[in-house]
Amino acid sequence: MSLLSVQNLAVFYGPSQALFDVSLSVEAGEAVALMGRNGMGKTTTIKAVCGLVPLADGTVRFAGRDIARLPAHKAARLGLGLVPEGRRCFPNLTVEENLLAAARPGAWDLARVSALFPRLAERRAQMAATLSGGEQQMLAIARALMTNPRLLILDEATEGLAPVVRREIWAVIARLRQETGLAILLVDKSLAELRQVADRAVILQKGRDVWSGRFDALDTATSERLIGV
Repeated sequence: MSLLSVQNLAVFYGPSQALFDVSLSVEAGEAVALMGRNGMGKTTTIKAVCGLVPLADGTVRFAGRDIARLPAHKAARLGLGLVPEGRRCFPNLTVEENLLAAARPGAWDLARVSALFPRLAERRAQMAATLSGGEQQMLAIARALMTNPRLLILDEATEGLAPVVRREIWAVIARLRQETGLAILLVDKSLAELRQVADRAVILQKGRDVWSGRFDALDTATSERLIGV
């Protein structure tokens, strides 16, 4: 049984349909890349999984439980840890307060996330609004880990960051893959980095899943045709 199983999702924004029968799965301990050009439905798929947009049709099961119409906060308590696009840190709280606000019992605590992100430990008393973009992204990832998720969902975690910070984030993702049994669902466009961490890929085009398989089976011609890289 898959940790996450998504079948035939359909989502509308008003009269406009955004997703058409999207299906994907993530096994326990697996990393899956959700890919596609801008506007193809990746973030909408993530929102549908997390209960942030209503479903017109389809099923979402997590750890064997139907969560398709579960409120977002209840889905999160089951073990979905979302790092949203745009970071969405609490700007008027300190780094430590941001982390404690999300904390749930488990192996991930302040000490462990501080070891993963030493820069956050140095800035624990600093307001989130005063952090750099890269530091805010680290905080968003650390905050999601503080919920002690079974599935970490990263929506464009390296978008718009300086190259040196991007490398730091990818190094952290690689560590999570190597040192924990955490399942990961990643939305990103960086093929070279994704190849280092992802087991499988699902590609969306115009709100439909048009390719899925082992990442090492994703050839250049397919990636150029469907992703444009």
